[in-house]
Order: sequence, then C-alpha cells, then structure tokens
Amino acid sequence: MTDVQTVLRDLATEGAKLDRLVAGLDADQWRLPTPAPGWTIADQIAHLAFIFRLAATAASDAAAFEAMTAAAKNDFDGAVNAALKQYENDTPEVLLGRWRAEREWVNRALAAVPAGQTVPWLVNPLPPVVLACAGVMEQFAHGQDIADALGVDPQWSEGLAHLVVFAVLTRDFGYLSRGLTPPAAEFRFEITAPSGELWAYGPQDAENRVSGPALDFCLLVTRRRHRDDVAVTAVGDEADRWLDIAQAYRGPAGAGRAPGQFAALAR
Repeated sequence: MTDVQTVLRDLATEGAKLDRLVAGLDADQWRLPTPAPGWTIADQIAHLAFIFRLAATAASDAAAFEAMTAAAKNDFDGAVNAALKQYENDTPEVLLGRWRAEREWVNRALAAVPAGQTVPWLVNPLPPVVLACAGVMEQFAHGQDIADALGVDPQWSEGLAHLVVFAVLTRDFGYLSRGLTPPAAEFRFEITAPSGELWAYGPQDAENRVSGPALDFCLLVTRRRHRDDVAVTAVGDEADRWLDIAQAYRGPAGAGRAPGQFAALAR
C-alpha cells in the first residue's frame, strides 16, 4: 500500500473534481433524486461531509469520536439517517461550504497522525492510510451517484488505485454483511489500471481469480453497477459468487443497481 500523503493528495484531487460538478448547480438541481433510493444530490454531499468530519474527529479527538459513534453500534442505518438530518436545512451554499471545510480538516487530521499509530473507527482501529482509502471509496461511491443523477462522466482516475487496494483488503465485507462465512483461501486479483498497468494482488496460483478494468471493478465493489454491466470476470466458483455480493463498505448491502440501469449513460 502507498503512503498516506499520496492517498490524501488523490482524495483531495478527486474531491475537487466532484466539487466542480456540484458547485454550479441551482437549488432545484441540488434536490434531484440520485440512484440511491430516497437520496438527493444534497443528501449525498451531506453524507460525505459527515463521513469526513467523523474521520477527522477520529484522527484528532478519540473521545469525541466515541461520543459521535455511540448510536451507530446498535443502529447503523438510524445513525446514518440522524447524521443527514444535521444538514437537511442547509442551503446549497452552506452545505457546500461545510463539505469543503470537512475535506480540508480530514486531510490535515489524518496527515498529522504520528507514524505507527492507528485511528479509532467504527469496528476496529485503522492505520491512517487505510482510513484515507476508505474516504476514497466513500467519495467515489457517492460521487458516482451524483454523476449518474446529472448524466455526466465524473472522470475518475487518481483515486482508483487506492479504492482497488481497499476493496481487496475488505473482500470479506460482502460475506459478513449477509451473515455468510468468508472463504479461508485468498483470491487472486488482476486489475488493469487506466494506464494499462496491471495491479495484481494475492497468490499467483489461487483457484479463485477476479480480473477486469479498474473503473469497472470500483463500480462493482461500491455496488454502483450490476455485475452484468461491468467487464469484471471471475475464475472459480467462489470468485463467481463473490461478484454477486462484493462490497467495499460495512453495513447493509442495499439493493444495489439493476442490470442495464445506466445503459443510456457513458461510464
């Protein structure tokens, strides 16, 4: 895995792309529905603002983080919905300003964690670099929902490598969210970067293998595209099963996306 400064730099770059996408929207466009049922564009940005505030608090004030996450231990969905309510009366200008401030704060806070220390998080403490990769995943997923609502291509690039690594590290989340036992054997992942470089992880002789373009893989593991609509392939029964349940985030899987749902949009 790369260093935390590189991940934070790319997180900021991709955040700036998404910022440019929403900064010029009018009030009606901020209320547009996104593919996430019940979530508007404003809700997506509010969620990102909250997640970044949560991560920045974890990195800078462990006691405050514990107080913020107490409710999530028993009611994850309820805690998420309660967090969104903190932003529901914000104007687009206020919400955009809050999100920008949280992006800057999380970058400073994670960069300041001393080498070798972990940061408290929702299930287990994480190294700052892994938490930064989780931020890349969140921003990609919710940013893709916004892009789909607007019918545009968000031009993801810099953050894909970190999201691929995070998805490999969290391979078992799809099993755990469904009460399934993850397989003991590792998978081989062979993911092709936009540049054509091969990003390979896991044993070369693994029976179960997953391969495909990085963007398609990231859309799959964030459940923003159905497996039928991405060029990700599997070798081995378990890897094939995993393509149906892959998710790079904790908590409920949600309904995901339907086959062909975005056929009219350019990825």
